[in-house]
Amino acid sequence: MRSAIRCAIAGLAVVLGVVACTSSSDEEPKQGAQVASAVQIDALMAHLENLDRIAKDNDGNRAAGKPGYDASVAYVTDKLKEKGFEVSTPEFEINTFDLKSESLTVGDQQVKVATFGYSPGTDKAGLVTRVVEVPVDDTPGCEASDYDNVDVTGAIVIVRRGICPFAAKQQIAAERGAAALLVAFVGEQVGGGTLGSRDVAKIPTAGIGVDDVPALVAPGANVKLLIDADATTFTTRNIIAQTKTGSADNVVMVGAHLDSVPDGPGINDNGSGSAAILETALQMGSEPDVQNAVRFAWWGGEELGLLGSTDYVSKLSSDERLKIALYLNYDMIASPNPAYLTYDGDDSDKTGEPAGPDGSAAIERTLNAYLLNQGITPEGTDFDGRSDYGPFIEHKIPSGGIFTGAEDKKSADQAQRWGGKADEPFDANYHASGDTLANIDRDAFARNGAAVAYSVETYAQSIDGPNGVPGRADREAARGDEK
Repeated sequence: MRSAIRCAIAGLAVVLGVVACTSSSDEEPKQGAQVASAVQIDALMAHLENLDRIAKDNDGNRAAGKPGYDASVAYVTDKLKEKGFEVSTPEFEINTFDLKSESLTVGDQQVKVATFGYSPGTDKAGLVTRVVEVPVDDTPGCEASDYDNVDVTGAIVIVRRGICPFAAKQQIAAERGAAALLVAFVGEQVGGGTLGSRDVAKIPTAGIGVDDVPALVAPGANVKLLIDADATTFTTRNIIAQTKTGSADNVVMVGAHLDSVPDGPGINDNGSGSAAILETALQMGSEPDVQNAVRFAWWGGEELGLLGSTDYVSKLSSDERLKIALYLNYDMIASPNPAYLTYDGDDSDKTGEPAGPDGSAAIERTLNAYLLNQGITPEGTDFDGRSDYGPFIEHKIPSGGIFTGAEDKKSADQAQRWGGKADEPFDANYHASGDTLANIDRDAFARNGAAVAYSVETYAQSIDGPNGVPGRADREAARGDEK
């Protein structure tokens, strides 16, 4: 996960809007405080210790599709079942593409080439064969008839970039017997592209610059294309658990991605968020006294492109999506040089992406109020689409959450306000092998873990009030395409 830091919140009145809550202990928010006080740092760290051990036992990672992720799923589901939750682990497929090397040469000269995603590889020795350019028209390489007067059997085919998808171009070329396809881009920039999935990819396919075409098709040219790449498909899982109590027509959904990157154990990113929502669920129990049902989710494949959350939201019916009143996202909440950032639901920072769906500003105020009461003045961070709130916002579901920063550097002003080291990354171990139990800020984790619980219980008790989110009727009006 990554996100950009935005401007500081300018004053308590701006932060809280109509909410009469300050950092004074006399005005501490009461709603949601019971579970927040029950979420303790020792329990949070115990979850991280288990996830760290799982990574150590499984090649140092908990990446989707790897044994460490499956063991993480087992750990979370076992804990939930012990508390009486009914747990489902819906499966989804992930397509991955690993480009190891690529080259295109004409004699001794290197030609710039950009392999398309999911392209099959050549053999290890490379493909040495003749090169044929398909005649240029308004739809180059998009129709079988483009090849009527051209013999491309066993050849590397060149077509211009045109109006049809790259996958269609390579499909037609493959059907006519081509050994590989090069798509020529106009201008100096060699464009990349994708064939979309492993299933449709038939022959090695890459982009080149149009200025290199004459050398490639010259009579007697010695052309060699080498692509070393692997495309795989595997099945992985999300985890879903919902309270048995509370209205299922106003679901409070809270999520965190459970997978790490392959290069590290992912204890901050995102064992921290996963542990916080797990401990919140365990402290609430499966049958809490709440007005609205709480649905907990641990997502797979976030590090590969928000794949688990996207699959989940896309498979819900319109009515099922309308039942989700809001979504709370917790991704990286214990960075070793922490920021205290809440998603900018109202776009008060006036930078980057626009405001979140109606209700997102209220979630921001709720989280800000809690942190302010703990003596922490948070800043806004943009909804930049780099975590699992993305597909929820796309469907106009109000969203919010906390983030303690990734590879961006802490400013001197932030260091003065929050502590830590200026001019150093919030998490120097982001997406690396050093994202371990040893590099967790316990104080930030304790504060933010309690804030997670506070936000969940607050909205589980009520989605109304000045920091509430739209009810069912208003949601239907706001989410017109969801009717």
